[in-house]
Amino acid sequence: MHNEIIGAILIFLLSAVLAWPLGKFIVKVFKGEKNGMGFMSPVEKMIYRISGVNPDKEMDWKQNAKALLGLNLLFFLVAFAILSVQRLIKFWNPVGIGNWEPALAFNTAISFMTNTNLQHYSGETGASYFTQLAVFGWLQFVSAATGIAACALLFRGLANKSSKTLGNFYSLWLKSCTRILLPLAVILSVILTLNGTTTNFKGLREVTTLEGETQMVAGGPTAPMVAIKQLGTNGGGFFGPNSTHPFENPNYLTNMAENIAILLIPMALVFAFGFYMKRKKLGIYLFGVMSLLFISFVAISAWQEVEGNPNFAGIGLEQTVNMEGKEVRLGPIASSMWGVSTTSTSNGSVNSMHDSHTPLSGGIFLLDMFINAIYGGVGVGFINFFVFMVIAVFIAGQMIGRTPDFLGKKLEPKEIKIAAIVVILHPLFILSGTAISSYLITANPGLDWLNNPGFHGFSEMMYEFTSASANNGSGFEGLGDNTPFWNITTGIVMLLARFLPIIGPLAIVGSLAVKKQVPQTAGSLQLATPAFASVLLAVILIVSALAFFPALALGPIAEHFTF
Repeated sequence: MHNEIIGAILIFLLSAVLAWPLGKFIVKVFKGEKNGMGFMSPVEKMIYRISGVNPDKEMDWKQNAKALLGLNLLFFLVAFAILSVQRLIKFWNPVGIGNWEPALAFNTAISFMTNTNLQHYSGETGASYFTQLAVFGWLQFVSAATGIAACALLFRGLANKSSKTLGNFYSLWLKSCTRILLPLAVILSVILTLNGTTTNFKGLREVTTLEGETQMVAGGPTAPMVAIKQLGTNGGGFFGPNSTHPFENPNYLTNMAENIAILLIPMALVFAFGFYMKRKKLGIYLFGVMSLLFISFVAISAWQEVEGNPNFAGIGLEQTVNMEGKEVRLGPIASSMWGVSTTSTSNGSVNSMHDSHTPLSGGIFLLDMFINAIYGGVGVGFINFFVFMVIAVFIAGQMIGRTPDFLGKKLEPKEIKIAAIVVILHPLFILSGTAISSYLITANPGLDWLNNPGFHGFSEMMYEFTSASANNGSGFEGLGDNTPFWNITTGIVMLLARFLPIIGPLAIVGSLAVKKQVPQTAGSLQLATPAFASVLLAVILIVSALAFFPALALGPIAEHFTF
């Protein structure tokens, strides 16, 4: 147990230590400075020339938003088309996996395009090698780059003195692919391959089990897919069991490497904010607020899993820890560390079955996604956190009786209204979807969505909509989700919850960018202080509690008290 605790501490510390220099590197990429990846410039220029894009054209927030939406619409159409005719593509389809029906293709194309990777199919049996790489692997790069580029636009807008331009989305997006995601993915892929993660194009192979029986086992080009799924906070598994599968996550070393990869870029972007804005101290304070929540959530989840289920004692069985749904090679603390990491960052991959965690541990995973800003998904996590900062600055300004200003720019009703709408959208999507599904399952007893009735069944439905709205992709897999209802409703939620919270903050920084700087005075609100960090932490917790506590009380908390 002590080794597991040390392992969790090492994962966090190594992630933070590596994120610091990566944050500096990311700023150089964003600003177009020399960064050691200049050899990718010819490739980038060729792509610009083929696509007819001028990477030097400065655009305002509306033009950048149109570019972002247009490019992602193209991604969706290509992915939907390939999934619909998968069987006709014989290349890298050794076992002849068939076409997808429209509702599932719609859900999955949106899921990977929005960096959610909610999987209503089983990886190795539902998708050919060509689909895994040319559709899912490709989308995991470009969707992650979309989030990083959007974050770069946010930084540029906040740093502008009095210009409406925020940079060029196309240039930032491509450089995020070629100079940030690609080199890191190559390094992680090599580490995983050397440690036993499969990297081949063979079809099903017949193997002899320990019991002497024969069994057909799927392999495939797993390591490259796993590398970008973790680094891009995508989470889509090559295999159905995701990173619980030994071909994706063979040992404790690969588990540490993948967990660090989940946290690395989201942490680095927090530090990058401080470097970009020349407010390193503020970046550290923001990292501290996020880390306080993260460490607390890991501690609560691990404590619950180590305590186990007290009902076992009542039937004469002894269970020291809750090992249901967990890999013995990893243990409960590594599972909790991963569970909080993957839900804090909107990654969504799993190394244990979240549905099998104790109720309060599962509730922590839900709370992570309710907040959706503790490090968060690559780029969009910090964008969500920025919205909380705007709300906190407004509240702090009211407390000290001053018109609030953010980094030297006055916050006026327009910006506050947009921030409030963005904050409200997340619970609206989750609670509305949960209410509709709860009504339908109650009014139609014949629906076979749920394997677990009562409080846990409610949690399963709420988790699905929470995962979709947070662009997370993990699930309480007791839910039968490959149905038209779940495919269409979660597809719509993923689409709206991805792009509205990006467009809203871009509109805010677009408005702030054209305003003149306000001189700092003795009465100005200082952000890089313990006082503002406390207000920010309180705003995050209070907003989440007001929006979601009743739903948590009906789900994980009620189930906990049945213990």
